Amino acid sequence: MRRKHNNGVIEKSKDRLEILEEIERLEREGRFDVDPEKDPPTIVLLPENVDYLKTKSSSRVKTKVANRIGEHFLDELLRSNKLIIKDVKGLENLNKVKGGAIITSNHFNPFDAFTIEKVFRMSDHAKTKTLYKVIREGNYTNFPGLYGFFFRNCDTLPLSSNRKTMAEFMKAVHTILQEGDFILIYPEQSLWWNYKKPKPLKNGAFKFAVKNKVPVVPIFITMEDSDLVGTDGFKIQEYTVHIGEAIFQEEHKTDKENVEIMKEKNFNLWKQVYEDFYQIPLEYTTITEE
Repeated sequence: MRRKHNNGVIEKSKDRLEILEEIERLEREGRFDVDPEKDPPTIVLLPENVDYLKTKSSSRVKTKVANRIGEHFLDELLRSNKLIIKDVKGLENLNKVKGGAIITSNHFNPFDAFTIEKVFRMSDHAKTKTLYKVIREGNYTNFPGLYGFFFRNCDTLPLSSNRKTMAEFMKAVHTILQEGDFILIYPEQSLWWNYKKPKPLKNGAFKFAVKNKVPVVPIFITMEDSDLVGTDGFKIQEYTVHIGEAIFQEEHKTDKENVEIMKEKNFNLWKQVYEDFYQIPLEYTTITEE
């Protein structure tokens, strides 16, 4: 349990404070794709240890069980106010998408994937489509307990440092998108706890979209303090989910050009949402050499 002061206020977690300090340092250094938390060495994911498309009956059973448990887990998070979704804006933009798509989101909390999952279930696609989540290799191979079970079985697509495994990953991405399902990708490629700004984006999500001729649906989640304090001593955040209009590749542009165009449009939309919601310009503390 988190220690309380004499006035009953929960003391802020030392680990959280250290992570916030590390985030400040990484922003100053412009290292936006580095995770501030020190994860253990990753176990390499080999092709024989993952069944991306659930071709085995045992995989399908585990997925069914995991998703059922995951639904109850998500409902409990919402009921207990450990996850608070205050508002969803632009759901019609998700509903208008026909066929498969890449969904992008900012990444600032382990529970933000549950937030996107909840929003997806609110959409017109919920009954007929599946939302897959691209995850880190280590989350799939290293994570213990219930979260590890979710990471391995709740419609996840783990990345891998093994080339043969990544070849299978790419085939699965193609099949999933061509079948009209959705894939959630965090294009910032890092998780910065409760970081409100959009971080610079990597190319991966947009390469997948261009290669498979599907749109990108950009989602940016903003945060506000609630009246509740979590066990870590910090106020639980209330989320507003902003869903932008789908971004399509442009005709008569090369694949490389379209990757850059889609990435820029995605970032600009996030930037606009950030500035409109928080009523401040997007500025970083990054120190640049003159």
